[in-house]
Amino acid sequence: MEQTFAMITMIHWGAVVIYVLAAIFNITGNIFRKERALAAGYIFAWAGLVVHGGGLLWWWRIVGHGPYTGRFEMLSSTAWTGLFLFLIFAHFLPRIRAASIVVLPATFLMIAVGLFFEPQIKMLPPTLRSVWLVLHIIFYKIAVCTLLVALAFSLFYIMRKRTQIEWLGRLPDLETMDLLAFRFAGFSFTFWAIAMLAGSIWAYESWGRFWGWDPIETWSLITWIAFGIYLHLRRFFGLKGETAAYLYFICFILSVLSLFFTPLIESSIHSEYFK
Repeated sequence: MEQTFAMITMIHWGAVVIYVLAAIFNITGNIFRKERALAAGYIFAWAGLVVHGGGLLWWWRIVGHGPYTGRFEMLSSTAWTGLFLFLIFAHFLPRIRAASIVVLPATFLMIAVGLFFEPQIKMLPPTLRSVWLVLHIIFYKIAVCTLLVALAFSLFYIMRKRTQIEWLGRLPDLETMDLLAFRFAGFSFTFWAIAMLAGSIWAYESWGRFWGWDPIETWSLITWIAFGIYLHLRRFFGLKGETAAYLYFICFILSVLSLFFTPLIESSIHSEYFK
């Protein structure tokens, strides 16, 4: 079994190396307008998904359940799902391709952090054998992808507004970037809400209650409300530009804390699955 763990770890580190190469070529292509480098970056990204996906499927076969328990599994599968969805979105929405400058580094960083927790087999409790849990997790992972895209365009907006960096001039105009950040934040808000709803139904099946003010539940709700305030201010009070971008950064930080740090709180029911 130790040999198997070592192989899966090597596969994941291999994926990290491929994603790093993808990020280097992608950033080079975007900044220096090198079409070949940009194309190579996407080829490496897809190659990394294949290698990474193979490692996840092998892990799935070993543990007998999907990669959604334990820190390593959650981070690795979130990275794979986020990048896969982004590449699909970018294919149909070419305007968002520049967000790969943020998405690719985030992908290999999540895997690398997950590997430092060391892959460990977690037995699947009966309460986790529910389609509602699967939906609960999937929609949070989709939300992560849209969160990163909105983060990228919020960051690009501020950089373009405050600096004279040449390559930023090749991105969509300020109004378009502001709109893209707004729309993808809206997608995040929607997917986050669906994930919470599915989680509530799962909680009722597992523990006989829809809501228990568990630390993760509470912080997830706080994050969703924060995004709701952001969207409400933008839609009805005309909030836009730099102020909107900075407010989005606060919402994004809350989402990261909610997804990746609150599960470590010992008093949380969820923490039992992440020890």
